Amino acid sequence: MTPNQQPLQPPQQQDHQPGVEHVMEPRPKAAPRHPGAGRLAGKAALVTGGDSGIGRAVALAFAQEGCDLAIVYLEEDRDAEETKRLVEAAGRRCLLLKGDAGGEEFCRQAVEQTLGSYSRIDVLVNNAAEQHPQDSLEKVTREQLEKTFRTNIFAYFYLTKAALPHLKEGAAVINTTSVTAYRGSPHLLDYSSTKGAIVSFTRSLALSLAQRGVRVNAVAPGPIWTPLIPASFPADKVASFGGNVPLGRAGQPTEVAPAYVFLASSDASYMTGQVLHPNGGEIVNG
Repeated sequence: MTPNQQPLQPPQQQDHQPGVEHVMEPRPKAAPRHPGAGRLAGKAALVTGGDSGIGRAVALAFAQEGCDLAIVYLEEDRDAEETKRLVEAAGRRCLLLKGDAGGEEFCRQAVEQTLGSYSRIDVLVNNAAEQHPQDSLEKVTREQLEKTFRTNIFAYFYLTKAALPHLKEGAAVINTTSVTAYRGSPHLLDYSSTKGAIVSFTRSLALSLAQRGVRVNAVAPGPIWTPLIPASFPADKVASFGGNVPLGRAGQPTEVAPAYVFLASSDASYMTGQVLHPNGGEIVNG
């Protein structure tokens, strides 16, 4: 951002991943922009990282479409409780599941508790993520590499594996990847690598489950205003975040959530192994 440019959002920074939403200025927009049409009526969805950001927007959009929610979150109790309140205000149930999705045993427990509450899982949204920018590959420690992969891709394997025996014909798995999987990022080498792995995981799992009638797709957001941003970047970078895409701004979670609703619903009955790209206009040919 040059000295004469106005910030796209106020400079701000958080010192802990994955960040919290209730201290952000402005708060990300998560409320659905259109009335629901019952496209997920009677269904139950399990969403990781559902306490804030894209996960919260997806949960609210699903609730408006008639879906009950189970929300996995790491430790952001206040944000998670707010998501629950909003889901319940939409007339749906919301189960909060606190724990680390990067742990295989926790993923098994999350599936069991979801089934205990709703007796079904119709939609699985693998969405939780973390990122730790570094100037060069030499600065990516083994600990950071393993932690990023555990949260961003191991968790997707663990949770999907645990849920798979309970996904019936017509169920949907939706994975959150990123524009960085397609164009790369010099400061997010490990994060971008996990997001590329998610694309391959999506395509391969879609082929594996096609005969079972379970669809597997993904969403690859561009720069979206979520707690992960001030928790990842210095304040000056946060102020200009999103300014490098054709639309010239960061997207809001509510602008991304409809892609998940579409993929979760029967509207996408002839789509599997695909990736949608709400990214502000970047052409990725992916």
